[in-house]
Amino acid sequence: MLLFLSLNLILNLTSCGVRKSINHVPDVKQYALEIPKVNRINDSTFSFNQNYLTKNKQQLWELYIKGNSLQLGYNNGALTQSLMQKQEEIFFSKVEGFVPSKFKQNLLRGFLKWYNRKMYLNIREDYQAELYGLSQYSSDKYNFIAPKFLRSMYLHGAHDIGHAMQDLMMVGCTSLAVWNENTEDGDLLIGRNFDFYVGDDFAKNKLIEFVEPEDGIPYLSVSWPGMIGVVSGMNKEGVTVTINAGKSKIPLTAKTPISLVTREILQYAKNIDEAIAIARKRKVFVSESILVGSANDKKAVIIEVSPDNFGVYNVENTSKVFCTNHFQSDAYKDDKRNQKHILESHSEYRYEKLQELLQENKKLNPEKMASILRDISGLKGEKIGYGNEKAINQLLAHHAVIFSPQKKLVWVSANPYQLGEFVCYDLNEIFSDQRLKNGKFSKSELNIPKDPFLDSEEYKNYEHYKRMSSEVNKAIDGEIVITSDSLSYYQSLNPDFWLVYYQAGKYYYNAKEYSKAKIEFEKALTKEITTIPDKKNVEKYLHKTNKK
Repeated sequence: MLLFLSLNLILNLTSCGVRKSINHVPDVKQYALEIPKVNRINDSTFSFNQNYLTKNKQQLWELYIKGNSLQLGYNNGALTQSLMQKQEEIFFSKVEGFVPSKFKQNLLRGFLKWYNRKMYLNIREDYQAELYGLSQYSSDKYNFIAPKFLRSMYLHGAHDIGHAMQDLMMVGCTSLAVWNENTEDGDLLIGRNFDFYVGDDFAKNKLIEFVEPEDGIPYLSVSWPGMIGVVSGMNKEGVTVTINAGKSKIPLTAKTPISLVTREILQYAKNIDEAIAIARKRKVFVSESILVGSANDKKAVIIEVSPDNFGVYNVENTSKVFCTNHFQSDAYKDDKRNQKHILESHSEYRYEKLQELLQENKKLNPEKMASILRDISGLKGEKIGYGNEKAINQLLAHHAVIFSPQKKLVWVSANPYQLGEFVCYDLNEIFSDQRLKNGKFSKSELNIPKDPFLDSEEYKNYEHYKRMSSEVNKAIDGEIVITSDSLSYYQSLNPDFWLVYYQAGKYYYNAKEYSKAKIEFEKALTKEITTIPDKKNVEKYLHKTNKK
């Protein structure tokens, strides 16, 4: 939809502003640079001076880099080149899946050039230098989309654009912070699920970055190869950031990607006030909640940013804060878009589920926090189907993270989703000589075991259901024929999920088997449907079926 709404704008692609942005390259002459010569130690361990890339036994990639801005980019790119190029290939192939027409792909490329024409004006020069260094190791395969530096910059806005384009719905995260009487030891404890989904392949190569910049505070970030922004992270001062998408209108021009705002917070903030000051001065182009925890403040707040507003949700009489995908501060209490989102989306449902889980789990510790992040049930323990976005665990998370800011400990989930082992890292050790003596990054004795659900028949059925879903979608589109028995089997793999009945109903409707379609739509309406618009869509199909 965004593509077609923007066709008139694309006609202006020859404007001076677009030409200038296409030719923009940051000035990096001020930075000293040593071109990395990577030493390959084995198939999964590489080094350059004091910079390392290695894969642990849980299949998480761990990257340690240090230096000035340009050197950080070069070190990152040289060590992760094959991973970064693979990630780029996965992402752009996904875009091709969304937009299969070559003509529309050309329009999209033109639109990207127009849309991102002002992005570089809103990104710090040192981050541009880092992106420039990183981009030198990008693939030549996609130069037809944009030059390497600009492409790397565009990709840092993918999270923002992904949740602004509501048809894609790639983002729907959950996070929470508890302290004082709500934790076992009284310390601040934070958990988050990052439900940014661009396919299973995109999530395979999780990257945990330990960054020691020449200027600023060392920090840990969890994301993917090719990313210098932060979606989940903690610095050595014990400041944490996690981002949750809010309801946005489709923005007309890109400004500062939210992940670079949170990167700046980690690199330069020692407490909540400094984090708020950084967020306030940056111009963003989508709505976002930033949950900020602080060891020095021994609490957490939510910074709520959007192109036209700014608010801080700071709890006074309680020692817990929940963050899903709607705003809570006074600055947004009259925001009609936010109010509508609360009523129609799955955000409020997950918020209520967090409240319920906190009632059941008193005095949290990291293990209890992991169990909350892995919870697949609905309110009051109702079975709502695997993959339902009303669940805290939607079985599609790119990663989950648990932070203990005062102890400087971080736990990161291994694949799949948040079900694998949570691997523990101690930032006090990592950003010291102790890391080099140990020869490893993780503090394995504090790891949290994998979820037993991984070994269940239900999990195997869910994975089979996901594989069958593409076949069912092709059948709905008329590309293939599927039998009633196959549809029944598909439903048996995830019997509590409304979508399997809705999909069967659409197949029968398109095949003009209206009596069968009616039965399936009615079944779908007995289940916990994800959003109000989804429910209305099922009702609309049922109404059309009844008229046949």
